[in-house]
Amino acid sequence: MRNWRFIVFLILIAILMIAISHGYEQKIYRISELETEVKELRSEFVDKRSELMELKMESTISRKMEEKQIFPSSVPPKKIKVLKEEEKNIIEEVWQ
Repeated sequence: MRNWRFIVFLILIAILMIAISHGYEQKIYRISELETEVKELRSEFVDKRSELMELKMESTISRKMEEKQIFPSSVPPKKIKVLKEEEKNIIEEVWQ
């Protein structure tokens, strides 16, 4: 009975060590769950990105538009250039 303080101290230290190891194990499990979730989300992202790339292809768009009776134009598009205010002033000065 002479060393009861020391025995209580050892019991408290043991309880503290058990609590800390339990918290550590919970964090390890949570990290592994998050890593698997990240892997799943990354693979889903890659799948969706490849689907999007396929949908953006001209052949896919043409095929879907043909179903609606919309066909590509046989006349190539013309580029429209919008002049800035400074360029307009320079052109007006040249023409005068």
